[in-house]
Amino acid sequence: MSRRALGVFLLGGASLLCAACGREPQAPAVGTLERHRFEIAATAAEQIVAMPVREGQAVKQGELVAQLDGGSLSANRASVAAQASQLRHRLDELTHGARAGEIDQARAQVAAATAQRDQSAKEYQRLADLATRGLVAQSQLDQQLQLRDSSAAALRSVQAGLELLLEGTRSEQLQQARAALQSAESLLQQQDVLLERLRLVAPVDGTIEALPYRLGERPVLGAPVVIMLAGGMPYARVYVPEPQRAALRAGQALQVRVDGIAQPFQGTLRYIAGEASFTPYFALTQRDRSRLAFLAEIDLPEPAARELPAGVPVEVRLDQAP
Repeated sequence: MSRRALGVFLLGGASLLCAACGREPQAPAVGTLERHRFEIAATAAEQIVAMPVREGQAVKQGELVAQLDGGSLSANRASVAAQASQLRHRLDELTHGARAGEIDQARAQVAAATAQRDQSAKEYQRLADLATRGLVAQSQLDQQLQLRDSSAAALRSVQAGLELLLEGTRSEQLQQARAALQSAESLLQQQDVLLERLRLVAPVDGTIEALPYRLGERPVLGAPVVIMLAGGMPYARVYVPEPQRAALRAGQALQVRVDGIAQPFQGTLRYIAGEASFTPYFALTQRDRSRLAFLAEIDLPEPAARELPAGVPVEVRLDQAP
């Protein structure tokens, strides 16, 4: 019988007991012993490459219970890391400015371009004098004119480059470089987070209850890969008959009897529902309201209760509070 079916059965039993309130005014609250249940879901539709746990195994908080394949994400991260490194070096270059060697090289290029321009200008002037006397063709003079103009343009280009090196990096360039690096580093952190999420770990200390998937399978996104029950303090989930609901308050001490154990356990009422299960009170007559039951949860903090298994029936005599 499933736990849900057992809960419905116990709820029916509580209702039948309460129907006989005239003969037994203080009917017990019945239910089952429970532990908090956690479903560790797949964070990506990737293959399970490691599952170092088995059903029934005790695990500690933060312990690895399953590992999803991260090959594609690792490749993406490596690409993003290379891009971030390139942008970081570029920012360092812009921050420190040109080196002395680069400035000397630019000055040498200016000197060479100046000499080339002067030489081209002199040669053009010589050919122009010869052309006036008809000693050279006009086409030869035109070619030399083109060479002179291109030499002058090349000189202006290298002079502009030298001026940029001497002026240093503009603040706008630094801001753009910093923004590009920050964007790449944020993307890198995002890749790290995605890779870390492929490591499925236990959220609390507890016991592995079920493993819906096996090693090598590929669960869909959001599917539970590992189901575990929390360790430590269990709690009793019971159904309180309606005539006894008004006398109960959160924090109240109650005695809980577990099937198979003679000694009762002292518990603390943590939660009791404000609405009856299944049937609203306003749909019932005064006589029918006695059949209602309210869901309640009672913590069992005693050390001896920590090893109790989940799912066993429990009974709470509400007229025998400690």
